[in-house]
Amino acid sequence: MNIRNPRTGLEDYKLQVDSAQQIELSTHDIRAAQISWHEKGVAYRVDVISKWLSEIKKAEKEIVAALTSDTGRENLSRLEFNAICGLLQGWMFAAPNLLKQKEVRASETNPTVDILQQLSPYALVGVISPWNFPLLLALMDTIPALLAGSGVILKPSEVTPRFIDPLEKTIKAVPELNAIIKLARGAADTGKAIVQQVDALCFTGSVATGRKIAAACADRFIPAFLELGGKDPAIVLPDADIDMATDAILRSCAGAGGQACQSLERIYVHSSLHDEFIEVLTQKAKQVTLNTTSINDGILGPIIFKNQAEIIDAHVQDALAKGAKKIGDDVLENNTGGIWARPIILTNVDHTMDVMRNETFGPLMPIMSFDKIEEAIRLANDSIYGLSASVFSKDVEQAIEVASKIDAGAISINDGSLTTKVFDAEKNAFKYSGMNGSRMGEAGLMRFFRKKAILIQRDRPQRIDEV
Repeated sequence: MNIRNPRTGLEDYKLQVDSAQQIELSTHDIRAAQISWHEKGVAYRVDVISKWLSEIKKAEKEIVAALTSDTGRENLSRLEFNAICGLLQGWMFAAPNLLKQKEVRASETNPTVDILQQLSPYALVGVISPWNFPLLLALMDTIPALLAGSGVILKPSEVTPRFIDPLEKTIKAVPELNAIIKLARGAADTGKAIVQQVDALCFTGSVATGRKIAAACADRFIPAFLELGGKDPAIVLPDADIDMATDAILRSCAGAGGQACQSLERIYVHSSLHDEFIEVLTQKAKQVTLNTTSINDGILGPIIFKNQAEIIDAHVQDALAKGAKKIGDDVLENNTGGIWARPIILTNVDHTMDVMRNETFGPLMPIMSFDKIEEAIRLANDSIYGLSASVFSKDVEQAIEVASKIDAGAISINDGSLTTKVFDAEKNAFKYSGMNGSRMGEAGLMRFFRKKAILIQRDRPQRIDEV
């Protein structure tokens, strides 16, 4: 496959695609190694992962450079690299405590029976990850699966595959790890081949693809852990601090060019604050710069996936055709072949518009006013998505009350997109934003196990003629 560079628009990288037969051979090798990987225990696995972390740190320059080429942004690539190192350290610390051997206990319902609980990991986990944060989202599921005792076959997105090569070098530098995790290269057909070989599947991406994967996994009777799209709402209550709220909302909406599933994409502002809120947000949005001239200058990098730029533009045009007003310059800017999107405010919007109903994945900020809190909650819940949300108010108890009525898995109070910083709080996606166990908190590791109960009769078993 020829791979496009997001800064230049040129196809300057070739990706060698793995065949279904190669995928099958890789999964057979992983299964052969997984039995020993599990039986040697969590302390052994932590030791191997620790060696891997050392190799990753040695390869920092090469990995960050590849990520930078993949995404067209250097600062976020460094943050992404550091986040993975932190996740590795966090899971290595947590895993031994979570996986302590359970003691035999007496049954509460039958005093002659003892219970021994065991955890049986899925032998082979497939991970299919997206293009917006290539390294972070590739390893967020992979790391806990490995520590659980599973083998992993990982397919990063074909849109941003340059980082695969240096990452694979770090894996091959640790022979014990190289036997238990394999990287797969390719697009949809590669993903389909993986689904046919694994015992559980983790997917991060669009709702449309997620539904296909869920159906394929259901057909094979294997679990699918899905983290899908979002259309996250922000509710700004009448007592909110406008300066703080606009800071948080601008960062969440436009940070990373809006190319994050937990970006805020709908803003509901109380009518008493509406005009001032827009004025303050407009002034702050004007200060956001693009890194068109130099990758180290400017805040926002390019739109990584060219097709996404077309969706962003289509949402703007649809809104304007239906009566919305745009504050700011043209949304998209073409520069040396790359496409950048500026943070743009849209007013006079409503829920007939695509920009209020469908995931944009860009730095658009559509704003509606409301008079009653119940109206804001109704609008926030008028969506097929339920990933996350935000509520702004000086009265934290009131904000919590509003948050408890929003159909979403994580609600940030007086901030936006806190799930990018807080990994130890379990959350489940609502509606079409995903399904099955949380990738955060203890569940992020424990979801890779089936629970086994060994029941030990300490007395004489019951006879057929006994009641």
